[in-house]
Amino acid sequence: MKLKNFLHIFGGIAITLTLIPFIAMDFWWIRMFDFPHIQLTILTFTALVVYFMRFDIKRKEDYVFVALILGCFIFQVAKIYPYTPMAPFAVNKASSPEDIKNPIGESDIKLYTANVFQDNKESKHLIAEIEKRDADVLLFVETNQRWRDDIVKDLPSHYQYRVEVPLDNTYGMLLYSKLKLVDPTVQYLVDDSIPSIHSKLILRNGDTIQMYNIHPTPPMPQHNPSSSDRDAEMMKIANLSRQSELPVIVLGDFNDVAWSATTSLFETVGELLDVRKGRGFYNTFNAKSFIFRWPLDHIFISSEFRVIELELGEDINSDHFPTYTHLSFEPNLKEEQAPTPPTADELKRAKEQAEGVQKVELDF
Repeated sequence: MKLKNFLHIFGGIAITLTLIPFIAMDFWWIRMFDFPHIQLTILTFTALVVYFMRFDIKRKEDYVFVALILGCFIFQVAKIYPYTPMAPFAVNKASSPEDIKNPIGESDIKLYTANVFQDNKESKHLIAEIEKRDADVLLFVETNQRWRDDIVKDLPSHYQYRVEVPLDNTYGMLLYSKLKLVDPTVQYLVDDSIPSIHSKLILRNGDTIQMYNIHPTPPMPQHNPSSSDRDAEMMKIANLSRQSELPVIVLGDFNDVAWSATTSLFETVGELLDVRKGRGFYNTFNAKSFIFRWPLDHIFISSEFRVIELELGEDINSDHFPTYTHLSFEPNLKEEQAPTPPTADELKRAKEQAEGVQKVELDF
């Protein structure tokens, strides 16, 4: 096959993959194309460079092809640009100690979260990471009873606050904290087998915050043929966040990429901020593939928090990389990074998605 013909075929595929996510349907084979924007950006750029280097642009067909591929490239760049270091921060860096009411250490919180991969038998890697990170809050998903027993056996005693929901369906969830958890509850917002953990948490300086820990089901044929359950759970959490009178942290494996329409709507309706924006992709899945990786594990925060440190954790023999986030609590500066409130249309769309699998009353 001639190179030009190959590029034309590739261009057709790239255009198709770019347009598919615009289809307003929640089938898994449509929603999966929300994911590979990084890869499509690289491929469309490569195709443009090769086309200009190897061929003269003379015919009308050449101009049409270049225009379409360029349009795809611009669209892909626009989707991922906010998650590159060239973009501005959504969450600012922490202030120096003298600029905040409480010194860093009293008003900060360290969070470590990992999808451990239920069938992973090498718990020693995770235990080593727990010791290394010494985080205040640990969240583990895809945890069954074996994982719970392996973790607790070597878990330091200062993680005295615990909420454990070990399950064999890959949706088990374990939450451990050095900081006091207040009124922790296990909620099943969409499905009786998919838990989320909701709890207030008291920082060292005495301030109270609200945490939501989630792991919604992905839109994949072996899990769920549509994204409706995932989207519904995310929108219900967004509504709880928006209505919360306390500062909010939402973290977990969302089974959705940061730039998808669903996650963007979740962020807006929840009046939350994405710590990734302006810092990098921090791709967590698939840890077993160098090429097909994207950010599925997230932390969203309200405007009272700022970032001290954000990192991917070490390989723990899972298909996900862990995440480590160190935040400072600076409510006196929250107006400097206040999110834009959702519009009436955005609230309407979020309500429609949440009610797709309605189980609890919502108050939008």
